[in-house]
Amino acid sequence: MDERERRIVATAVALAEEGGFEAVRLRDVASHSGVALGTLYRLFRGKDDLLVAALASEAEGLAARLAKSPPTGETPLERATDYFAAATRTLCRKPKLARAVLRAASSDDPELAGKIRAFHGIASQMLMRALRRDPSVGLQDATPVEARICNVLQMVWFAAMLGWMSGQHKQNEVVEQVRNAAELVLR
Repeated sequence: MDERERRIVATAVALAEEGGFEAVRLRDVASHSGVALGTLYRLFRGKDDLLVAALASEAEGLAARLAKSPPTGETPLERATDYFAAATRTLCRKPKLARAVLRAASSDDPELAGKIRAFHGIASQMLMRALRRDPSVGLQDATPVEARICNVLQMVWFAAMLGWMSGQHKQNEVVEQVRNAAELVLR
């Protein structure tokens, strides 16, 4: 993203954290970020697109933090659990924003599918690095089994986060559910 896009996304993040999904009105985002509404629409197709960009931005921030302080643990299970605990904390520390971006990421808009896949790709790469305890590994280095493990665990985490969003699970229960799934698939 260029500086203007980052400013727009930061404004959307601030509005979402203040008032949730409904508070991210594109007119307000444009006004607060100092761009014309037409410019915002040229850069982002709508609210969901903007919030998925915010989700990707949060993932990039997490990736930077994990590059400095990778998930810990002696086993792949311990490191995967540590990774998912960090990912969950990252979203849950701003609960209104988390609910807004999760709502956007579960959109049925087919045009967003590529951006959502890109987010899951970033997340899977972080998980792959945790599993192998290798900060330089990429998804292209994953074996077919490792790629499937990352995919399954990401889906379990995302479903558990949707449960958190709707009030079915607490933050620690999200991590526990993913840990349980990881224990099964890493055997």
